[in-house]
Amino acid sequence: MKKLFAIAWKDAIIRFASSSELLFFIILPIVFTFLLAGGTPSGEDDNRIRLVVVDQAHTPISQNIISELEKSTAVRPEELTLAEAESQFDARRANVVLVIPADLDLQAIQNGTAQVDFRQQPNNLNATVAERAVQTAIRRVGSAVNAANNAVKAAEKNGTFESESERQAYFDEALKSAQTLQDNAPERVTIIEGTTPDRVQYDPRASSSAGQLITWVFIPLFGISALFAYERQQGTLRRILTTPTRKATYLLGTISGQVLMALVQMSILILFGIFVMGLGWGREPVALFVLLTSAALAAGAIGTTMGTFIKTEGQASGLSIMMGMVMALMGGCWYPIELFPSVVQSIVRILPTTWAMQGMLDLVLRGGGLTQILPETGVLLGFAALFFSIGVWRFRYE
Repeated sequence: MKKLFAIAWKDAIIRFASSSELLFFIILPIVFTFLLAGGTPSGEDDNRIRLVVVDQAHTPISQNIISELEKSTAVRPEELTLAEAESQFDARRANVVLVIPADLDLQAIQNGTAQVDFRQQPNNLNATVAERAVQTAIRRVGSAVNAANNAVKAAEKNGTFESESERQAYFDEALKSAQTLQDNAPERVTIIEGTTPDRVQYDPRASSSAGQLITWVFIPLFGISALFAYERQQGTLRRILTTPTRKATYLLGTISGQVLMALVQMSILILFGIFVMGLGWGREPVALFVLLTSAALAAGAIGTTMGTFIKTEGQASGLSIMMGMVMALMGGCWYPIELFPSVVQSIVRILPTTWAMQGMLDLVLRGGGLTQILPETGVLLGFAALFFSIGVWRFRYE
């Protein structure tokens, strides 16, 4: 046991000899997890197109237009001053700007002379959608005003009004009734939503957190190959094996030490997901530990096998990063695997990252437990047994 601890401690010292290793061990994984998961909008956010509105009129009609825009399912109005709106539009931080001029009032609507200033970025699809939403809002306000005018004209034929104030009060009441009827109008189009559940279960925050965890842990474990190549180049591996240390002891100490460090790294990222991002990683701690350990053993075994084929540390480092990135991409760590063609989905089942990602999502996304992740765990342990066997069989100290 002392030999195993000494070998693991020696490898840890070599690995963290440079302070830059902390960048890849803690800092970058957390930063990428936050940017891709914590910075991803949740399903409760307003996904409507942002529409900057400048209200220079401040009349009941302008407020009615803004109120109609707020009811829209396409745009989300945000009131700013003219200077702020122009600044954002010039900097292309606003795709569309609606300026309601000061002369837009009830009289302009009644006379048909009302105009608004609508500005949009060129060749912008969102701007086109926002323009349609603005036209719809103005049309609804105009329709209510026209209905109120018609009601006043009909009442005037009977000589109802004795004064202008009485006529205005009647118009205001008719306008209010028209707006109420508009709001309560029955839908002319019936929307029927299918009850078939979506086969793609996807939560961007949980998926990104799990994917970054696997990506940043698998790459260093593949890097065990660089550790072997470094000691082989330095001649320290030959000297270690001339001592009363068996090959199996050396390999077990090296691999177990790297796997233990991987579990520490995973624990940090899991705690970040629980306490910072509010993800449900802690619901099934036993299942999570079993899955993470199996994944770490599989990645460590692949790194061991790689170390028996690679000659130099530089080759090992480059190949570890490349293989880690490719396996993460194809295994669904960066994008939902359901987005890939069905043929690709079948092929990538030969990758350990696919099974590790599947198990992680079973736990945090689908509410699974130990029983649900047993198939993924079994496959990962199978990867570990296969590649450990190859690595031990091919291992040479020079």
